[in-house]
Amino acid sequence: MADIKEIIAKRAAQELKDGDVVNLGIGIPTMVADYVDHDKDITFQTENGCVGIGPAAEEGKEDFDLSNAGSIYATLRPGASFCDSATSFALIRGGHIDAVILGAMEVDEKGNIANWKVPGKKVAGMGGAMDLVSGAKRVIVTMGHTQNGESKILKGCTLPLTAKGVVDTLITELAVFKFPNGKITLVEHAPDTNVEELRRTTKANFAVADDLKTWSL
Repeated sequence: MADIKEIIAKRAAQELKDGDVVNLGIGIPTMVADYVDHDKDITFQTENGCVGIGPAAEEGKEDFDLSNAGSIYATLRPGASFCDSATSFALIRGGHIDAVILGAMEVDEKGNIANWKVPGKKVAGMGGAMDLVSGAKRVIVTMGHTQNGESKILKGCTLPLTAKGVVDTLITELAVFKFPNGKITLVEHAPDTNVEELRRTTKANFAVADDLKTWSL
């Protein structure tokens, strides 16, 4: 069986459109660049000041002065450019990012997201997440469906929110949910699960799309 993170990253890559400018958050999102369709012209932007960053560098071929927002040594796409942090966030806040892909600890049925406060740990703050989820045209969340057997998709988030009602797409290793008119809706699921099983493993009350699909990765 494929690694859960790999499954999620592969499915998330399918959400990207030709011509998109995309910001990748830390964790699973940084893997998406490894699986994007090379026939599509997609530009990846990072908070730390690069437009046109590529997939992770191969072992032994790292440039130790070049990393993505997750501090992973990365590569550059042809035409890549660098900028300072202020310019990077001007792109984000100015609405120039077509999609942001980021991780989360909780998402609820209203499209609220909690992705920065780790229970029991000191956290400096939510970083650029609040800018990304408010400035990007589409917010795509990637995360495990459960943690320690408990659903991460809830009726209402229990952790401090990053933002309210901003999630457009939620992708786990089991399912894809969309939020048309702010209502969580199951649109796709993995081949090894079904609606009944997803209802057992998901605390949120979700609708089911009329054209529900089984994904192919």
